[in-house]
Amino acid sequence: MKETPKPTLLVALGGNALIRKGEEGTVPQQFKNLAMPIRQIAKLSQDYRIIITHGNGPQVGNLLLQQESCQEVPKLPLEILVAQTQGQIGYMIESTLDSELMDLGIHVKPLISLITYVVVDENDPAFSDPSKPIGPAYKRKKDAPPGQPVRKTAKGFRRVVVSPQPVTIIEKREIKKLINADFIVICCGGGGIPVAREGRAFQGVDAVIDKDLASSKLAEEVGVDIFLIATDVSGVALNYGAPDQKYLRKVTIKEAQQYLSEGHFPAGSMSPKVEAAIQFIRNQGKRAVITSIEEIESAVNGEAGTEITA
Repeated sequence: MKETPKPTLLVALGGNALIRKGEEGTVPQQFKNLAMPIRQIAKLSQDYRIIITHGNGPQVGNLLLQQESCQEVPKLPLEILVAQTQGQIGYMIESTLDSELMDLGIHVKPLISLITYVVVDENDPAFSDPSKPIGPAYKRKKDAPPGQPVRKTAKGFRRVVVSPQPVTIIEKREIKKLINADFIVICCGGGGIPVAREGRAFQGVDAVIDKDLASSKLAEEVGVDIFLIATDVSGVALNYGAPDQKYLRKVTIKEAQQYLSEGHFPAGSMSPKVEAAIQFIRNQGKRAVITSIEEIESAVNGEAGTEITA
């Protein structure tokens, strides 16, 4: 009798999974911070096929600062820096996951970190309106790097870069084959390396794709059962930060769109997460949940986070 395949869970880890508020972001800090979410994912891998995606906002911003402060080496375009963070963070997630699996007594579990391209449209209006926050947050606008676009975010003033919509994930077929072979796949790091089509070839694009929107597109194209976005808050809230703040346990697409239009979800933080969940459910997704990195297991079990429903 043929075994029923395990359902597929995609966990999109926010940048806070590696660097917490107020931290420098040293390598030891990032490894320490990864332990909690990765331990939960390791446990879940016993019952689910796993895809892990991750953000790179702090890391790619730091790389930009590093290269702009040094004049002795050639400058690298943004898509190359995104590729570098895919390798860097993929290694950190994979090595942490390997250790957590061994602690659970799971010694034979194939893992792979995959360099991932994501197609964008060169005519996307986002190219004329930089909006994606990267790098450190500053208390004052004047403290941010001079000569670069800066916006105020929930965490402070941050540099922003172009962030076009993802059109399709190039390696989706390979990812699906690996998942079917029970690999844990780490991919679409930092939203993927943005590329534009040139005939049958691709050309890198100087941009950073939102990792939640890229993860939603991947979840749709691969056929994921649960799309979970792990961030630094318990879920989606109305009037976030105000005395009447209210976390939502379940919200329909229609309600979520209304709250978006009313400005409840800030751009660059919760807004793309809600938009990503809406897109996934609308395109015949099964479950979409936004939760904290501390409650990944509970959210998968329906006991925490905010669930977006049709």
